[in-house]
Amino acid sequence: MGALITGAVAAALVLSGCSGDVATPAFTPKTQTEGDLPSDMRDQLKGAVERAMAASGSSGAILGVWAPWSGSYVTGLGTVSAEDKDPVSADMSFRIGDVTRLMTCDVLYALADRGTVKLDASITEYVSGVPDLQDVTLLDLCNGTGGIGSSEATAMPMWLNNPDRQWEPKELASYGLAQNRTPPHTGYRDSDAGFLLLGQALERATGQTAAQLIHEYVAAPLGLNATSLPGPQAAAPSPSPALKGSFLPQVDGALQCAKPTDITVSSSSNGYTDSGVVSTVADLGRYMQAEAAQALRVKKTPQRFGSPLPVADGAPSWYKATGGAYLVGSMIGQHGGTPGYLTGAYSDPTTGFTVVVVLNDSTVGSAFIGDLAFELAAIASKAPAGKGGKAPEFALPFTAEDYAKAVDSLAVCPLPQG
Repeated sequence: MGALITGAVAAALVLSGCSGDVATPAFTPKTQTEGDLPSDMRDQLKGAVERAMAASGSSGAILGVWAPWSGSYVTGLGTVSAEDKDPVSADMSFRIGDVTRLMTCDVLYALADRGTVKLDASITEYVSGVPDLQDVTLLDLCNGTGGIGSSEATAMPMWLNNPDRQWEPKELASYGLAQNRTPPHTGYRDSDAGFLLLGQALERATGQTAAQLIHEYVAAPLGLNATSLPGPQAAAPSPSPALKGSFLPQVDGALQCAKPTDITVSSSSNGYTDSGVVSTVADLGRYMQAEAAQALRVKKTPQRFGSPLPVADGAPSWYKATGGAYLVGSMIGQHGGTPGYLTGAYSDPTTGFTVVVVLNDSTVGSAFIGDLAFELAAIASKAPAGKGGKAPEFALPFTAEDYAKAVDSLAVCPLPQG
């Protein structure tokens, strides 16, 4: 499980799916030092995740860390659910939440590189019933600069109470569209509604489903055999076995940390091209290294991550967003949730350093899993060189202690003492 890509694929993974005179790129993963990260570092990483599990009411977690110059640590922690005491294994599938946004933008750029769509085309060219979005482009929706709000806060109670419901993307997006708008092109705004509309536009532009597009332009080229956008019928993540997902119900205003509600079986339509994809930690580790390197692109320009914007007023200068991603220091990735699961995934394009973490309770929210991913990255970034190797000049602009405190500050369940 430690290797991002094994066998013949590791030598050179040639990306397919291109046609005509468009160049076909090749992706060669960073050479990964065999073996585990040092035991004291593994203990520190495990301790951070277990503390986050307690803070969030999660029974289980999956962690993957790859420091190509040093080693790797891929493991399952805890139990499959509060009631199912089987241990979590690292091969279990799960919902990847907002990491889906990266894949949706991969499809957008793949189609733009091939001349199927134009990045500056108005969303109204492909999606009807939104004439007031005439000035919002496909690129705006990917970059988060469309000025559109998010639907999650309104829709979440419905997702939790009726996880089998099959949603139409525009219906779900309508909750975000109903919020006050900000002028397009002027600043970043976290918008699930934007990615839902972008998915619809890409379907209309190609005559293919979003699931087919993600398979053709993301999963198949990279050999991500456990990664897909499932159909809208309610089901557990696949392939089996799946990590079970949950949320914490409230009784008299108090979260029931000891009695989570299982929500493993639900419809991917509540996430669709914003947060609906399922995967495994091995697939996500492989994907994130390729994504950070922009290995799926068949044209070098325009640069997808070239003009990031601050994630919010007052945000640190090293924390920005564009292209469906957050740029955190030198790392590129995403973090967020969907009912039952929280996922964070980041990779450094120069070194191949990659961190993926998933928790199986979504109650605590997206900021929590982002803070945990940053804490884990700060820990593992200091991995020493393996035997005969040399550690790169790689550092992050924050410390593990900074984000350990941030994780603790967001706890919704009792923290372990000591």
